[in-house]
Amino acid sequence: MKIPTLTICTLVLALCLVTSFALAQDARGHLVIIGGGGRTTEMMKRFVALAGGGEKANIAIIPLASGDPREAYEEAAVEFKNLGARQVSCLLFSKAEAAADSTCEKFNGVTGVFFTGGDQVRVTRVIVGTPVHRRLLQLYRDGAVMGGTSAGAAIMSKVMITGDELINKDSTNMFKSIQKGNVETVEGLGFLDQVVVDQHFVKRKRLNRLISVILEHPTLPGIGIDESTAVVVSPGGGVEVMGEGAVVVLDARHAGAIHTDTRGNLVGQNIVMHIYSAGDKFDLKTVQP
Repeated sequence: MKIPTLTICTLVLALCLVTSFALAQDARGHLVIIGGGGRTTEMMKRFVALAGGGEKANIAIIPLASGDPREAYEEAAVEFKNLGARQVSCLLFSKAEAAADSTCEKFNGVTGVFFTGGDQVRVTRVIVGTPVHRRLLQLYRDGAVMGGTSAGAAIMSKVMITGDELINKDSTNMFKSIQKGNVETVEGLGFLDQVVVDQHFVKRKRLNRLISVILEHPTLPGIGIDESTAVVVSPGGGVEVMGEGAVVVLDARHAGAIHTDTRGNLVGQNIVMHIYSAGDKFDLKTVQP
């Protein structure tokens, strides 16, 4: 039986994506994930240092999430240049352009990629599943540092929280329940595929939504990063907390009796919570100090 060429191409693309995500687990690069709000000089210095420092850092800023990409780029570019980065570029592209070799080639020589804040769905809608997506994963595997703030933090995990609710439509009282099927998630960029990342966490009281997500994905711990706070993820899964606020880790991997009651509320027992602050370290695989 002759298999259609289109089917073969589709299968090859799917296999390439699976391979890319698997490779991300063994990456030699670092992640600097900022929960939004103000960025401390210390965490931005760390990003530049991990990108090679000063003259060697070649940083690409991707402001796709922003409603004003040019302003978002210029703000981040000034920050990086003030910290000694000599090569800073803006990479903006459409979904169609993300499929072009010429766009992928713009990442040649890049040692750090930084995603600005805004709406994370604007990023995933353009990048996920494209050659640029695979190029980013390859850069991370080869040793580049990937970073982002706010929306740029949310995109780091493979299971990504969009910020929208599917059941509760009251925007004045958001995420008021721990309910099955309410928190919308889509595929993120997958630099982290073993946890779910949430941002602005303590400041915006997002505990309910992250509990909901981990009860629906109990094999994935949730990492809630507060504003002006960052986690630095090293090769191998070591995590260091930086900044002014807290990082809350929720772990339902060993929880029991996870189910939904008659009203759609999610229920579980023995859910573990850790709270970390600047200077604390833990292991991403075990979520233990």
